[in-house]
Amino acid sequence: MAFSKVNRRAKIKRRIRKNISGTSAKPRLSVFRSNKQIYAQIIDDSNGQTLVAASSYNNKAAKGTKKEQAAVIGKEVAELAKKAGIETVVFDRNGYLYHGRVKSLADSARESGLKL
Repeated sequence: MAFSKVNRRAKIKRRIRKNISGTSAKPRLSVFRSNKQIYAQIIDDSNGQTLVAASSYNNKAAKGTKKEQAAVIGKEVAELAKKAGIETVVFDRNGYLYHGRVKSLADSARESGLKL
């Protein structure tokens, strides 16, 4: 029997996280997307601490299509990271394809000065 979508993404996520982890010097930018919202966190895995977080859930500026919302959140997380003194991160797509909303978030974070 084939994997369900959830099991397939979990398998891909384990494969990715086996190689990627965030440190104090280079934290991890993790993306989660639900059907309606998109969330981004910058995480220091060595301390188990979320350093910066942004989401489209309560963000008034995140309007328009889902891709446009993702671009706004990418820009916001990059600005918050700069304020926290973070310049480079490791990008964790969290089992999602690097396409659509995930790509839009990553591209806007890069344009805002965050090094992925």
